Amino acid sequence: MAALASAARSRRRILPYLHRLLHSGPTAAAAAPSPSSSRFLRHASPVPRTPDHSPYLRFPDARVSTLPSGLRVVTQAYPAATRMASVGVWVDAGSRFELPGTNGTAHFLEHMAFKGTGRRPNAQVLEVEIEDMGARLNAYTSREQTTFFADVQARHVPVALDILSDILQHPRFPERAMQRERGVILREMEEVQGMMEEVIFDLLHAAAFRGHALGDTILGPEENIKSISKKDLEQYISTHYTCPRMVVSAAGSVSHDEVVDRVKELFTEFSTDPTTADQLVDANPANFTGSEVRVENWKMPLAHIAIALKGASWTDPSSIPLMVIQSILGSWNRSVGVGNCSGSSLTRGVSNGNLAEGLMAFNTNYRDTGIFGIYAIALPDTLRDLSRLIMAELRRLAFQVSEEEVARARNQRGLQKAAHLLGGASRQQHSAASQGSSRIGDSVIQGLLKSSLLLHIDGSTAVAENNGRQMLTYGRVMPFLELFARIDAVDCATIMETAKDYIIDKDIALAATGPISNLPELSWFRSETCSDDEFTRRIFFGNAQNN
Repeated sequence: MAALASAARSRRRILPYLHRLLHSGPTAAAAAPSPSSSRFLRHASPVPRTPDHSPYLRFPDARVSTLPSGLRVVTQAYPAATRMASVGVWVDAGSRFELPGTNGTAHFLEHMAFKGTGRRPNAQVLEVEIEDMGARLNAYTSREQTTFFADVQARHVPVALDILSDILQHPRFPERAMQRERGVILREMEEVQGMMEEVIFDLLHAAAFRGHALGDTILGPEENIKSISKKDLEQYISTHYTCPRMVVSAAGSVSHDEVVDRVKELFTEFSTDPTTADQLVDANPANFTGSEVRVENWKMPLAHIAIALKGASWTDPSSIPLMVIQSILGSWNRSVGVGNCSGSSLTRGVSNGNLAEGLMAFNTNYRDTGIFGIYAIALPDTLRDLSRLIMAELRRLAFQVSEEEVARARNQRGLQKAAHLLGGASRQQHSAASQGSSRIGDSVIQGLLKSSLLLHIDGSTAVAENNGRQMLTYGRVMPFLELFARIDAVDCATIMETAKDYIIDKDIALAATGPISNLPELSWFRSETCSDDEFTRRIFFGNAQNN
């Protein structure tokens, strides 16, 4: 009874305060405690605010050295209680640089790098050495880059660099190991065929970059996997694994000078051919094509569709506004829910209209081009209404965007399989000591844009990867304060201008599989990018006023 009486007294004390807090007018609000002193408003506000970025000034600087050979070394040292470090080699070469008829060579080479060297004659010797150090050796291939890296204790960084230089400069390609690896890659291909997101984005690249190597898959077709030869691998290494196109990146408990000295000692046999990836791209640019790839499959319960437009390259000034547009469009999955409470009008409409099982905005950058758009999973009966909503929302971005919406988008973003999707990376990583490790960002959830960028570099592995990739794409490591300043500079006028440049009256690439007979024709999607300015403003502003 005493407990019940105490609870009743507590309710009597707090309920009047809550009533005044929630229903007070401007005068009362002025007299009320400030948001900073109120525990109810201290961490939340209906109005998005620009956060203070000054704490990031405490981030340690990345140091860069360029060797006479053209090989670059970047390190970012910071105190680590675990005394761990990550070191790797980032190569400016991926599947888009393969010769015609050899698609799959870059990925095959990634597999074969772990099969032994002159000093480490087979994979077992390499695995034992890695395991004895308690380390992890890993690799992955994307459409434009290939990476080999190791996570080790700080005292083993010199050994890790020795292993990396050995497997890249002195790889052995024994025929028996190559035959075994063909089977491994074919089984990997079967696994990928069961991952519908993998399938749909491979189909989308084929539609968007038809007839170009950028539209090929990373694994390559089955006939190529069965026929790639030792000569193909050796030619790919000698042509593309050159010093000016390679970066050694280390992070964690490392010394820049010691890493540079070790790299000078070990990385001595790579070609110094001055040809850069940019020169190869300029000689064979990827042209965006408005086309479609449809694979009808009535045995599938759900349709998977991807609607894409031409995006921006890594260094294009529009890449940041397109990132914010991706955030405005948002991501949603029925299993997560809260779509009707989302800050994205697209995800609210999809959720309230029960139009899809999941939806994700994407924005993929390459050296000379990019693609951005919407990937959705839906029941076949909802495809027409879903398509109308998606195209209307894309069109809206060119004519009506609020400052609050953009401010929220600057601070919000779906944590996506960015590391894979934005870099076009192979989903499967291969490890000499630990198979099955996955990269960051495997779930599609709502999060903070800036926080997601920071979470992506949480730990020495991610820091080394971030720095290595930025050195290849930007030629430098962009400080986070600069990146955040670029994001904060995007306002609603910038969004509308960018949307007009990249959406209105532009070609569409479409990929779809499953029960897709109700999906509109490509010509319909193309026509939906055309809109009269005044008509669109009247429709959207009218709807906004009515709501």
